[in-house]
Amino acid sequence: MGTPEFPNLGKHCSVSDCKLIDFLPFTCDRCNQIYCLEHRSYIKHNCTKPNKHDVTVVICPLCAKGVRLIPDQDPNITWENHVNTECDPSNYEKATKKKKCPAPGCREVLVFSNTIKCRDCMIDHCLKHRFGPAHKCPGPKKLETSFSFMSLVNRNRKEEPKPNLASASSSKWTTGLFNVASSIMASAEAGISKLSGDTNQSQQTTRNGTGQSSGSGNRNGLVEQCPQCGAKFSSVTTLVDHVQKVHERSGNRPGAKKVTIDACPKCSRGFVDPVALVEHVERDHGGSSRA
Repeated sequence: MGTPEFPNLGKHCSVSDCKLIDFLPFTCDRCNQIYCLEHRSYIKHNCTKPNKHDVTVVICPLCAKGVRLIPDQDPNITWENHVNTECDPSNYEKATKKKKCPAPGCREVLVFSNTIKCRDCMIDHCLKHRFGPAHKCPGPKKLETSFSFMSLVNRNRKEEPKPNLASASSSKWTTGLFNVASSIMASAEAGISKLSGDTNQSQQTTRNGTGQSSGSGNRNGLVEQCPQCGAKFSSVTTLVDHVQKVHERSGNRPGAKKVTIDACPKCSRGFVDPVALVEHVERDHGGSSRA
């Protein structure tokens, strides 16, 4: 059997009349014997266990359940085990009773292909009675109204107190919740009033501080001087207004000319024209520009 290089290659067919050496033999999954290409089927080699993997189910006439028969076991033993353990005669009516359309006067049996569930009443109907008016649909169930705090308070006020423990606990709970809501509203109003008072106080303090600083400067004889044109002012507020009106507005205008101010080195007096500065030095300071 085989070849000189592979002596174990190939096997004989198990059929007694064949015994053919097949290098690609087939093994039967039922009887586990080796066969050639011609005798590989169950019928060709007369398999002794052709029903080994077959599934056979018998419907029980008492409970309408399926009972699977074991191939290597006697069917009577399988049946007795089912009757003693799993059989329930009350299930027979549920399994055999066919579901019908609940519409009045309709006897159509509901199956997978003709069953539609109504979106409002959530009940299965046939195709003919799938719409609400056809099966007199009562409509969707009304949802419970949302919880209303004021309605609960008003209802508890109108109802007379009863000597019942449940009503007493409910009234206590409502009173406590109402007190909590009132305290929250009161704290919010107090915070808003405090915030507005602090804001007014800060504004008044700012105004008073500005007035005091300007007044003290006037009493002490302090004079503020413009760094651009050398003009002198009695308060900072006046100096700021001067800079905003004269220098910033003239600088922001399109086409406005930039003014250069030259200060005298001895008296710090400002001059726009350099010639006027020279004449001032010669006339008032004796012609010397040294400080």
